[in-house]
Amino acid sequence: MSHPSPMPHARPSRDTSLDAARRRRELAGLAEGAQVDVLVVGLGATGAGVALDAASRGLAVAAIDAHDLAFGTSRWSSKLIHGGLRYLASGQLDVAHESAVERGILMERTAPHLVGAQPFVLPLTPLVSRSQAALARAGLRAGDLLRASARTSRSTLPAPRALSPVETRHMAPVLRSAGLRGGLLSWDGRLSDDARLVTALARTAAAHGARILTRTRALALDGGGALVRDELTGEEARIRARAVVNATGVWAGGLIDDIRLRPSRGTHLVLRSEDLGSLTAGLHIPIPGEANRFVLVLPQGDGRVYVGLTDEPVEGDVPDVPEVPETDIGFLLDVLGSALDVPLGRADVIGAFAGLRPLLDTSAAPGPSRTADISRKHAVLTSREGVVTVVGGKLTTYRRMAQDALDAVVSARGLTAGPCRTAGLPLVGAAAPGRLAALDAPLRLVRRYGTEAPAVHALALADPDLAAPVVPGHPVTMAELVWAVRHEGALDEGDLLDRRTRIGVVPRDREAALGAAREALRREEGRLAPHAP
Repeated sequence: MSHPSPMPHARPSRDTSLDAARRRRELAGLAEGAQVDVLVVGLGATGAGVALDAASRGLAVAAIDAHDLAFGTSRWSSKLIHGGLRYLASGQLDVAHESAVERGILMERTAPHLVGAQPFVLPLTPLVSRSQAALARAGLRAGDLLRASARTSRSTLPAPRALSPVETRHMAPVLRSAGLRGGLLSWDGRLSDDARLVTALARTAAAHGARILTRTRALALDGGGALVRDELTGEEARIRARAVVNATGVWAGGLIDDIRLRPSRGTHLVLRSEDLGSLTAGLHIPIPGEANRFVLVLPQGDGRVYVGLTDEPVEGDVPDVPEVPETDIGFLLDVLGSALDVPLGRADVIGAFAGLRPLLDTSAAPGPSRTADISRKHAVLTSREGVVTVVGGKLTTYRRMAQDALDAVVSARGLTAGPCRTAGLPLVGAAAPGRLAALDAPLRLVRRYGTEAPAVHALALADPDLAAPVVPGHPVTMAELVWAVRHEGALDEGDLLDRRTRIGVVPRDREAALGAAREALRREEGRLAPHAP
């Protein structure tokens, strides 16, 4: 029986737009039997990163996900690009250095439009002993040395320093003044939106020829491809591939035997900015009784503040969307109450979300050890069937995880591929700070869309209906929803409200925005209907 020839190696197409028509066309081509070099299963940060790495090395790539871009853990992070200070403190020097290097790559080369410098204040409250404060100061100095070793510019991340009580309260008036001895100011990387990073990765991969296929579920994997089902039509087909990468995170063990994970739940609360006053910095609030753990208070710039996060082991089946237990909410509120001058109760929590970290279980036997103590180092594993699985790690190091996974694939399968380019490959929308600052568009859009911000803004200027906010008091406009359907692969209301924007983290806002999301989808269906294949 003859087989179709493999697809020719991908060439940059510069077409970064993802939409329903492109998905149908590319899925149909694969269902007809054409073979790709690499099939990636999972379109979180790591899977999208593998797709970009492979496509930019000249390989023919298909990347699938049962749901949407960033449907899983990649949209539930703290939106931080960490420099590895926590891992340095626990002696994980390799993980700390890797994190600092990857942070610098994102901030200065590949995604400066999405990742900026975030100031943090660690308040020296009566619960922080002088010895703990001295240890924290030493840790911040070590973190700055880590920045220097990673060759990240001082202009990108300013130096840490001590703050007086007056300076501390000026940056965070919500802090309790009684007993406050000052604070410690530090800087780290912060994403405007984690799901938008994944979208940029997927679109950049698409520009290099990768076929990005959401709503395409892998039913079974082997070293030569996968049986998949189109979740929109129910039709099944086999995608043939010379190599397969399983990048499904906490779901990795459901597709490949012998993958042992210990998922850890990280919960965040959503509060109103007005309830916490004029925060000009994030906060590191020490957890009483813990030497090196903090609750983070993270202003979002859209009238909301995120507070997180927990690190709790999760047993049993992995849900599509993790639930937030009341115990997590109570814990985070209690830690806030230890340092803030305003009473915050359950009624002040307008939303909450939780993500599951796919931590690799390397213990010899089950035991009561905490997931907080498990290394965040990633691993690349190859199954008996030849499927390469990448697990562990964290959002900051997605690029290195993808590189290691693809290196393993190229070596094991004898693929002809160029060297890894992703450390210097700008994502869609990326540009030097000077060029970004000169764009004729609102700063909020520049921080989310980069060089595409003027085009998004132009949609709103051309049509007053698209200039209106989707929800009163929230900055997202109809133009952004239309852009997401037209260029970012959004296929339904959930894609628009829960991943292309962050409206959905507040249930009341999500409900109010459903009509606008449906209207954006109708607009694009009507625009494309006469030309649909």
